[in-house]
Amino acid sequence: MFRIRKLDLFISKQFGLLFVGTFFICQFVLMMQFLWRYVDELIGKGLSLEILGKFFWYMGLMLVPQALPLAILLSSLITFGNLGESSELTAIKAAGISLMQAFRSLIVITIVIMLGSLYFQNVIGPRANMSFTQLLISMKQKSPELEIPEGIFYDGIPNTNLYVQKKDLKTGMLYGIMIYRMTGSYEDAAIILADSGMMQSTAEKKHLLLTLHSGEWFENMRSQDLINSANVPYRRETFSTKRILLDFDSGFSLTDADLRNNAQGKSWAQLMHDVDSMNVEADSLARANYATALRMYFHVLDTISKKDSIKAVKTAASKAIDIDTLFNRLDNSRKQMAVSQAMSSISGVTNDLEFKAMLSHDTEARIRMHRIEAIGKFTLALSCLIFFFIGAPLGAIIRKGGLGVPVIISVLVFIIFYIFDNTGYRMARLGAWPIWFGKGIATAVLTPVAVFFTYKANKDSVVFNMDAYRTFFTKLLGLRLKRHVTGKEVIIEDPDYAKDAADLQRLSEEVTQYAHAHKLMLPPNIIKVFFKYEPDHEIERLSEEMEAAIEDLGNTKDKHIISMLNHYPVVSAKAHTRPFERRWMNIVAFILIPVGAFLYIRMWSFRLRLLRDLRVIKQTNTSIVNRINEKYINT
Repeated sequence: MFRIRKLDLFISKQFGLLFVGTFFICQFVLMMQFLWRYVDELIGKGLSLEILGKFFWYMGLMLVPQALPLAILLSSLITFGNLGESSELTAIKAAGISLMQAFRSLIVITIVIMLGSLYFQNVIGPRANMSFTQLLISMKQKSPELEIPEGIFYDGIPNTNLYVQKKDLKTGMLYGIMIYRMTGSYEDAAIILADSGMMQSTAEKKHLLLTLHSGEWFENMRSQDLINSANVPYRRETFSTKRILLDFDSGFSLTDADLRNNAQGKSWAQLMHDVDSMNVEADSLARANYATALRMYFHVLDTISKKDSIKAVKTAASKAIDIDTLFNRLDNSRKQMAVSQAMSSISGVTNDLEFKAMLSHDTEARIRMHRIEAIGKFTLALSCLIFFFIGAPLGAIIRKGGLGVPVIISVLVFIIFYIFDNTGYRMARLGAWPIWFGKGIATAVLTPVAVFFTYKANKDSVVFNMDAYRTFFTKLLGLRLKRHVTGKEVIIEDPDYAKDAADLQRLSEEVTQYAHAHKLMLPPNIIKVFFKYEPDHEIERLSEEMEAAIEDLGNTKDKHIISMLNHYPVVSAKAHTRPFERRWMNIVAFILIPVGAFLYIRMWSFRLRLLRDLRVIKQTNTSIVNRINEKYINT
């Protein structure tokens, strides 16, 4: 039975306070990043505070589901980082409470937040997105003249550069107007100067009506018969009032007004309903195109059966008609007419098929966007739980609170998540990846990471111990480890020089016998390496005797002996026998031929290195024994 303990309340309180703070921080950061996309829509528009307030309110509601996972990651990491840094986590474990039991209350809270995120995306988010889209379109339609900045040339109008010296936001009047129109080339340029004017959008929102006052119109009159002439005639017109119609849609089109295709503005049930409707529409369109193609291009009626259609095609193909012979019988004019008619027919068919393909691609793109949005609601909500099982174990491992290391780790994790999620989204939208793969790749990548960190934290394993990783890669790559023996300031017991000298002499003899017996110069036996492993206890024993002598002689005050002790190599007692400890791993390595070949060559190199180590050991033994005999025994 689930029972609420004081520890659960304590951890929940710590997490809750941090979650509220980090949520607003993450929300602010995401809103600032999102704002850059629409900053051009806000600056210089003359929008009221009410409109701006609605803009930021809807934008904030849209970004709540994205801020929740990042806030959970950061707050859980800081919570357990603070507990570890203040040794409270150690006290919790000492009381017999496991890490997973300490996670229990926060797991429940995270699941509640995850379900809240799913509800938010299914109910509140679509409404906010729809209102935001409508508001954005209204802002673009509101005042077309407000799009135009003061004091610089505006090139947002096709084939036109417009300069306005000053504009009145209250009356909509523009002053000091200069217009450059480039319809074809330089010879077709027109320059219009006006003292003032007003710009209005037409009813269909596809053109701008510009009313100019007190101005002049300069235009080059390049005609077809003067193409090769250097003289370019022009006309000059002075007007008191003139109206000009410009092609300009203010970024607004009829497809933008139809918000039925806005997948982000729909709930999950609406998405699934619309996907079914679009599938039916696509199937109907495909059948109609297929029937049209049979009727127009193959002259097969869609009312006959498939068997009869195949029979008709075979019958037409069986009639041998030599097209070249018929074509050669025609005169030149009729040949030219036939080729022209054929090219025209082919061009018409190609254009028709391209238009139908465009309609099919548009329908497929809308279906993909709806499915992406439907799956994205679940993956984004699930990321809340995944981010918790990354942040909380990491906080317990690194044991660093505050906003230093936790913020860095959170940003790195979120960047990885964003890269995979955004890449998967784009590839799924283009149809290059399956939708389930594109939207699930970020979750699939981070789930094993969450499991790994949770397992390591629960087992009190050290994940960020750089010495352990350095030792692992040193052994994997076969790098040499250096021995560091230094003189001791306080020596309790001096070495037994006579015994150590005798042990080193005996070790030299055994090393010589081992080198001759095992023939380390020759390549190892493949069968023994990968299938019949025989442990080499002899080299392990020799290594232990050498280390015992080094440990005893390390108590000497003789700096010369200390220096010679550092000449002893660190012997790898197992690297020359087999690649792995487990037999099945050796068999798998042998089956994977490139891997097995690499490991076999690596083992051979370790055998040669062992032979060199044995020679160094023998030479060092001789030098130390001579030193002991000269200074400590014979004297």
